[in-house]
Amino acid sequence: MLAVLLACAACFSSTPAQASDTLTVAMCGDIMMGTTYPDTLLPAHDGDLLFHDVTPVLSRADLAVGNLEGTLCDGGASTKDTVSNAYAFRTPTSYAQHLRKAGFDFLSMANNHANDFGTEGIAATELCLRQQGIKFAGLKDRTETAIIERKGLKIGLCAFGHNPYTLKHTEPDLSTVARILADLRRRADIIVVSFHGGAEGQRYAHLPDSMETFYKEKRGHLRHLAHYCIDHGADIVYGHGPHVVRAVEVYKGRFIAYSLGNFCTPYGMNLKGISGHAPVIEIKTARDGRFLKGQIHSFIQQKGIGPRRDRQNSVARQIKHLSEQDIPHSQARITNRGEIRNK
Repeated sequence: MLAVLLACAACFSSTPAQASDTLTVAMCGDIMMGTTYPDTLLPAHDGDLLFHDVTPVLSRADLAVGNLEGTLCDGGASTKDTVSNAYAFRTPTSYAQHLRKAGFDFLSMANNHANDFGTEGIAATELCLRQQGIKFAGLKDRTETAIIERKGLKIGLCAFGHNPYTLKHTEPDLSTVARILADLRRRADIIVVSFHGGAEGQRYAHLPDSMETFYKEKRGHLRHLAHYCIDHGADIVYGHGPHVVRAVEVYKGRFIAYSLGNFCTPYGMNLKGISGHAPVIEIKTARDGRFLKGQIHSFIQQKGIGPRRDRQNSVARQIKHLSEQDIPHSQARITNRGEIRNK
């Protein structure tokens, strides 16, 4: 495994002068490290080994981002009716340290599980992340944006979802998205946008060019949303929500990942087949946010264990296939080794 990691790292090697001129961003999808509700389903060793294989990639990046799919709290009443097969996730607060040790700098909370334990669960989650020095955003009337400074650059981050308590990207218009991006343009040098949306499951791996509806909810016209964000100042856009990976694109010189799938969800989610694909996409941008190059690092989830190295590189090949089929006019091409290059 070390040899594979070193080979991938070589793609991102640079002289000190070059490193100061570029920004490395690592991004992944849904994270729910285990739950104590309604039954206790927690990994061995209190979760210490969940991020074992992915930490080298996440921790070396200037910025590592993902989506926290659930709450960090130790009690409270659930807002979900689990009797009718609704899912509610409650991860122990002691697990927050694993996120910091893995290298995460920012996590989206704009998803359909952030409110699983109401305002008590939200407040507990926010407190945990603050204590670990991890920024977050995405909930209505709470934290809308975050700023992280790296290499003399101010990086603005925001997150959007489709639930009423999130900053929504599914309103009749995109006025909320426009307002937040306008605010970040005044305060940041580079803007990173996270969104939660799209229909769920293996049947929805392909990216439609239309509004997606699932469980009678509007889940977003994600191609339009991502392009809108770039058109209004975003430099990197990453998505999650379908629980499978989707295509990636370079649009107007900026990078978009339409879904990074499940990442660290050892329990409570289907991990069979492509549902277990758990990539980390590592990209380099210029100081003005322009995409330079990228690498898809392939990991596959194992129940109760977390993401582990995919020695067949099947995850990168799946993203390559979806990208070529769904976005043939992308400004990027993907090699069989998962390298993302400008055309």
